[in-house]
Amino acid sequence: MSLNILAVDDSRTIRDMLTLTMNQAGFTTHLAEDGVHGVEVLKEMSPAPDAIITDINMPRMDGFEFIVAVRKIEAYRAIPILVLTTESAPELKQRARDAGATGWIVKPFQPKKLIRALRMVTG
Repeated sequence: MSLNILAVDDSRTIRDMLTLTMNQAGFTTHLAEDGVHGVEVLKEMSPAPDAIITDINMPRMDGFEFIVAVRKIEAYRAIPILVLTTESAPELKQRARDAGATGWIVKPFQPKKLIRALRMVTG
């Protein structure tokens, strides 16, 4: 199954790793450098992504703000959003869930687990 994924992370290294991982799985990857850029890329994507991956700690608009912004747009409310971050505190996980995140993966990520999580949340 080929998926269309939006990945939002301020780290070029992580974006490169995500692109490599997604390409090896046969997925199409669209990249953004922070939440502001993520919303811009999302609105330009056609078709809409099957899932979104976002970091939390980013400049201009962090991951929490990005998730809230995405969930405010009717067309994107049902898109699964996975948080991919170095953070692991339970209160941050709860804050992400409250904002509308679907799942949480701690960096560094294992490519097979990330692909499995994406396939699971996209049904």
